[in-house]
Amino acid sequence: MKKVLLLIGLSAAVLLATLFLPATTFDGPKAYFILEEGENNTKGATAKMEGLVRFRWALNLMGGILSVDSHLKPGKFELKQGQNILSIIRQLRNNRQAETKLIVTKLRTKMDLARLIGKNFKVDSTTVMQFLQSNDSLKAFGVDTNTAMTLVIPNTYSFYWNTPLHNIFKKLAAEKETFWTSNNRKEKAAKLGYTPEQVYALASIVEEETIRDDEKGNIASVYLNRLRIGMEMGADPTIKFALNDFSIKRILEKHLNVQSPYNTYRNIGLPPGPICTPSIVTIDATLNAPKTDYLFCCAKADFSGYHNFAATYEQHLKYADEYQQELNRIAKAKAQSATK
Repeated sequence: MKKVLLLIGLSAAVLLATLFLPATTFDGPKAYFILEEGENNTKGATAKMEGLVRFRWALNLMGGILSVDSHLKPGKFELKQGQNILSIIRQLRNNRQAETKLIVTKLRTKMDLARLIGKNFKVDSTTVMQFLQSNDSLKAFGVDTNTAMTLVIPNTYSFYWNTPLHNIFKKLAAEKETFWTSNNRKEKAAKLGYTPEQVYALASIVEEETIRDDEKGNIASVYLNRLRIGMEMGADPTIKFALNDFSIKRILEKHLNVQSPYNTYRNIGLPPGPICTPSIVTIDATLNAPKTDYLFCCAKADFSGYHNFAATYEQHLKYADEYQQELNRIAKAKAQSATK
């Protein structure tokens, strides 16, 4: 009897000690595991932690004693280096899931957004794309299949891995509303004569035209002036979007024949939606564009990334000729170098 009691006591002591020892085995500060439907129990969690945690027998044992199975839900969970078994059990019992970040920078197409969401959340990219292609699904957020991307203000958003798709877009829509009601942005858009969605579309073109923040206002003024007088916008980035070919370096005459509402060489006015997700800096530069008489812009011949602006076509041709001559000079120099 004494031996039995001693054995029980030793086992209890070992278990107690094990609960407080560092149990993680992975390198790095964090590791993650995902529990699908049907795996949300101690056994499923223990299996998913194989290779990440030692003393899993203690986890199984204490998980049963502390009724983890009745509390645990499917989701994504984060383990921290040095975490002990007792801490992990409490985490599972309290269903403390890891936050998943949706980091939105520059996206060009709805498929880009679908892939980003599918990569980071339980929902797959095909389902996201079907959602983005359905006016019925998008109606609740005040957009349609053309303007769906205007819901996306570049930022970092926090969700849970298994957040329903509708709730993801609900949060994006709320962020959009907060953004446009801040800093008088809706009022500024109205003064320009456009809706926030139209300003977003214009800003997306500006975003693709220049990487220089300090000239984005002037770029926007060119297009605002063209729109005001009913002139074609003639924006090269819209042709790339219409062709779904963003590798094109120079827009040629053959590219301008594409039949698309995004062809701003053939259609008057703004395209029906954005061609990328513009940065907040670009949206604000568009809203605060200076009053100019510019109708044209052309990349500078020094390849600095800046543009020359012109009010007349004659002046624009001069700048364009300078740029073309420099391109030809560089091409000739490369050809001569290749023959040496």
